[in-house]
Amino acid sequence: ARAGAPYWARDRWWVDYSEHGQLELQAGLDRTYKILGIWTGLQARADFTRGGFGRLFDSPWLILGFAALFIGPFVDPRRPLRLLHLDLLVLLSFGISYWFLRGGAVRPAILLFYPVLLYLLGRMLWAGFRPRRRTGRLVPYAPTKLLLIGVLVLAGARIGLNVANDATFDISYASVVGADRVWHKEALYGSSTSHYDTYGPLTYVAYVPFELAFPWQGTWDGLPAAHAAAIAFDVLTLIGLVLLGRRMRAGPEGTRLGAALAWAWAAFPFTLFGLMLSTNDGLVAMLVVYTLVAFASPAARGAWLAAAAAAKFVPGALLPLIAAGRGERNIRQAALCAGAFAVVFAFAIWMYLPPGGVRTFWDSTIGWQLSRGPDYSLWAVQGGVGWLQPVAEVLGVALAALVGVLPRRRSLVQVAALGAAVTIALQLPADHWFYFYIVWFAPLVLAALFGEYLSAPPAPEPLDAGGFDEQVDLFRVAVAGEEHQLVRA
Repeated sequence: ARAGAPYWARDRWWVDYSEHGQLELQAGLDRTYKILGIWTGLQARADFTRGGFGRLFDSPWLILGFAALFIGPFVDPRRPLRLLHLDLLVLLSFGISYWFLRGGAVRPAILLFYPVLLYLLGRMLWAGFRPRRRTGRLVPYAPTKLLLIGVLVLAGARIGLNVANDATFDISYASVVGADRVWHKEALYGSSTSHYDTYGPLTYVAYVPFELAFPWQGTWDGLPAAHAAAIAFDVLTLIGLVLLGRRMRAGPEGTRLGAALAWAWAAFPFTLFGLMLSTNDGLVAMLVVYTLVAFASPAARGAWLAAAAAAKFVPGALLPLIAAGRGERNIRQAALCAGAFAVVFAFAIWMYLPPGGVRTFWDSTIGWQLSRGPDYSLWAVQGGVGWLQPVAEVLGVALAALVGVLPRRRSLVQVAALGAAVTIALQLPADHWFYFYIVWFAPLVLAALFGEYLSAPPAPEPLDAGGFDEQVDLFRVAVAGEEHQLVRA
């Protein structure tokens, strides 16, 4: 094996041992060359798999406390078997996988997040293609005002936890350094030997205001700009979810739905995870939410989606779904949406093309991502299943195209469900998956699940009283949100 010590990280050396170009072992040494740890295989190549990655987030009291807040308002003891209970528990079950990662047990951690993704994929396809109105209140007991106050309290707690957790990673560092390069009109792509230029240009542009407020000092420090950006994206997502609820329903019903969406986002542990570690994934969630908020305008929703695609590329796969709108079959509106997407996306890329042109841009971003070897995924830890990866890729692309034409008519709830399904389907075959990516589909999943419920009981259906004296007539009456079968002779 060939040895080298390419990394000096504050107070330690990372010494690598490679064989045939593949990193097989890494040792950590302190300033006195005392061995701090030795890792082999995947744990040598990916330091986040060694346990303790989340720092403060790894506290069981914090995770369990937020999990209880996440599910609490939506529990209906009168209907213990309602599907929403299972849906929310499945979302929380990402925590089982993460718990194994927390202890450095990589293989079970990886194998346990795939069943969750597959359940959510199936559930979103069902909600998108076979929608139904579910009985009972979404939030059985808590009034709307209490939900909104709770969202403010949770938002404050999330901000405090972000500030208290001093962990920053390559995602945060890359975003801040890229913003500094944008502001100083330096080449954004093709100049990073550490592949910190792998994101779309709008990721770095979005960080510019925060880097100006908290300038990068040229070192990998606490990166206050990354903390500020993550907090801003999170707060704007919360506001966007309240607005989305009002787009999905009119009047007080919409406000209540928006409050429920914002509460669930604020209390879900895995939206807190990325915020506490100051990643840039919250930017994707924010832009996707505002794509739905602006759904009534073809040009606006196309522009918002283009911004998301110009930040992290994958949301661009939602274009067929978003361009199709509610299935109006209006060619002009679809063309307007697609045209707005193309103009915004092309302009964002053109503004920051490197001297090497499109080829250098591709090699630095999507091309580099596609060339990475598998690490935190099924394809890295399980032999004999490699043939499934290209099959899953083809199915994901096919689904992204299919939802552009089917179903023929769709509500905004169905659009959210199908958008979540496409996003999850494209994540499944990835060589690298991580819990940060949950926020890419979490707001869409929540909108799809909550949109199936009315917060207030539906109005009684009109009854036809004719013929009751001559025959037995079966009719239905809606009472407190439940349908009862009554027979009158």
